[in-house]
Amino acid sequence: MPQEIVRLKYGPLPAQPDVYRSSRALDLHVIFTDLPKTAAALAAARTLARDLGARITLMAAQVVPYPLPLAEPDVPVEFTERVMESLAVDNDAAVEIYLCRDRNEAIRRVLPPDSLVIFGARKWRWWPSWESRLARLLRQDGRRVLLVTI
Repeated sequence: MPQEIVRLKYGPLPAQPDVYRSSRALDLHVIFTDLPKTAAALAAARTLARDLGARITLMAAQVVPYPLPLAEPDVPVEFTERVMESLAVDNDAAVEIYLCRDRNEAIRRVLPPDSLVIFGARKWRWWPSWESRLARLLRQDGRRVLLVTI
């Protein structure tokens, strides 16, 4: 049974289409993991976006515990907004916040089928982190994943 997701969208309005660009620009989706990892992933995404003329979307899946209604998370959405806005300096990235029960399932459902996903992770460990498990799931779904290790 698919779970419900509440979507909150922020960020800059799309730019006017350029005459020399194709009608469908490349989208880079950066997944929020934590502040240092996401900052590293955004730096990599900015380099790629500058070279490829791509748009950046910073996405966060905020898990809401089951006793609470989905639209009323235990961490205020305003706090999450401020954290995300601090990462998206100069409004170079659109910000999307999803309130959900299962982070991995929400991310898998909202990403387009052939999207390019970038997120930060720690260097290799003996046990798989949730980031590496999510990367494996997204690759199985046919998405292109770039892990930026710190």
